[in-house]
Amino acid sequence: MVFLAELIRGFLQAVSTLLTVQSSLSRNELRERLANAALELVDIPSESGQEAGIADHVEARLAASCPSGLAVTRDGNAVLALPAGFVPGSGIPLVLFVGHLDTVPAQENLPGRIRDEQVHGLGAADMKGALSVMLELAAWVSDGHRERALDAGFLFYDKEELPVVQSGLTPLFRSHPEITSAGLAVVMEPTGGEIQAGCLGNIQADVVFRGRSGHSARPWLAENAIHKGILALADLSRLEPVDDVVDGLTYREVCSVTRIGGGLASNVIPDEMSAHVNFRYSPRRSPEEAEVRLRELVPGDEVTVVSNASGAMPGGDNPLLERLRDVSGASVTPKQAWTDVAQFATRGLDAVNFGPGDPRLAHTREESVSIDALVDTFDVLSRFLVTS
Repeated sequence: MVFLAELIRGFLQAVSTLLTVQSSLSRNELRERLANAALELVDIPSESGQEAGIADHVEARLAASCPSGLAVTRDGNAVLALPAGFVPGSGIPLVLFVGHLDTVPAQENLPGRIRDEQVHGLGAADMKGALSVMLELAAWVSDGHRERALDAGFLFYDKEELPVVQSGLTPLFRSHPEITSAGLAVVMEPTGGEIQAGCLGNIQADVVFRGRSGHSARPWLAENAIHKGILALADLSRLEPVDDVVDGLTYREVCSVTRIGGGLASNVIPDEMSAHVNFRYSPRRSPEEAEVRLRELVPGDEVTVVSNASGAMPGGDNPLLERLRDVSGASVTPKQAWTDVAQFATRGLDAVNFGPGDPRLAHTREESVSIDALVDTFDVLSRFLVTS
């Protein structure tokens, strides 16, 4: 009997070891696939307005890995993949995973590379790492042999890094109204593994300060627009962030000068100075209220609002959001940026930010994403779709 017990114990330990090794190999294989896919995406240049090549790549990947499980549609440089035969409002709830294809301009960070367990390069964090997870998840969903509690759709779009009036997402709400039937949109911006709710509003504005030109040897006969602008912007440079607590989450209003220009020649008093100002405002403010506040902060001779994208309130009572929170174990924090959750919110669709990558690395020369973060995000989202 003792011998039999020892034999059974040894057998169970062997099975356990085998399962552990298989699980480890599976994770290692997933790491390799996700890392290589992310690097491949990084190496496809896709600065805003130049996304045709990466849209071709995504469309081809989806067509090859999802031959029957998902219906793939190309719309300009956007690619939409929904469950085959999807009918809005029927069947199990639909979760829409959303990612943008474009990046900001390169900063000598192409081509990409894999080093120190990270994928490095332009857009790695924002958000080509997330795109690799979306493509892998789409293939996993299309397998068809898994019982899922939720259905999944995937939306890849262009021109997110441009002002919202140029966004490639906006026209898709008209051409594909079925996307608004989703129970939740997961916008896969980099969040460092947190669930980031809501988002700030975003005003881009041009400010002009006017003076009177003259000879720099007799400045008292002129009015220096640059000096005038510097004095007017001095208070803005000293402005501290303003915190606004909304549903227990703290959003920080900030206003910054991001570009400046002026001057005609080295011996001419300038009669004009221009500045570009970016105001990120609390989701509690309406776009109209935010414009009034901007003009209080920046008393220029001429203030032209180039773009004004409203923010999104957190909205935490969606059961699918609660489900994601439970599966991930992630904390819910405010999104200290503008994202397209606002576009979904204005159309009555609950949306949340959740994706791999450190948001502090977005748009930096040193942009990268951890391979472990890619695997962990895939693991959370796959369990989110099957967990009852």
